[in-house]
Amino acid sequence: MSVTVIEFATIDGIVSDPDGSAGTPNGGWAFRHGPATVAGDKFKLGSLLDDGVMLLGRETWQLFSKLWPGRDDPFSARMNAMPKLVASRTLTDVSAWPNSAVLTGGLAEAVKAEQRDIVITGSLSVVHTLMAEDLVDEYRLLVFPTVLGSGERLFPEGTAPKFLECVSAEQAGAAVLTRYGRAA
Repeated sequence: MSVTVIEFATIDGIVSDPDGSAGTPNGGWAFRHGPATVAGDKFKLGSLLDDGVMLLGRETWQLFSKLWPGRDDPFSARMNAMPKLVASRTLTDVSAWPNSAVLTGGLAEAVKAEQRDIVITGSLSVVHTLMAEDLVDEYRLLVFPTVLGSGERLFPEGTAPKFLECVSAEQAGAAVLTRYGRAA
């Protein structure tokens, strides 16, 4: 089992409100580069979409559950078919997006017990919790040529030092897909 975090990020490390749905002053920064940069399997998830499980926080799940179920292109069909676990203390009904279930028990314990590979998208509070427990194996970041100066960061100030290995980096439209894994 492995845990992969996927995020849209600016070159100054901001990951908050890439689509503008949170209504922040600089929100929507990832989508300013056109749909080709963010469409399809830009994070190169491949078989993770078929064999893994997606882990989402409540806010990200609520946003995605309004966007994905109505889409029927090949990538969306795989996203909709993928099992989804929702980390939430308040959400009980996750029927709006097929193959979703509310995670039971503690987050770190549930991740440690999961047999399938886990993909986390968005869901910054979930990511930060798993980072603190050293449970993230890989970061796949679609880095956009944007500097915001403020906003939530993937690695907030005070994060313990972590030394990663660059697995790959390649241009993806206006962005660069970077993959970082645990150092050997």
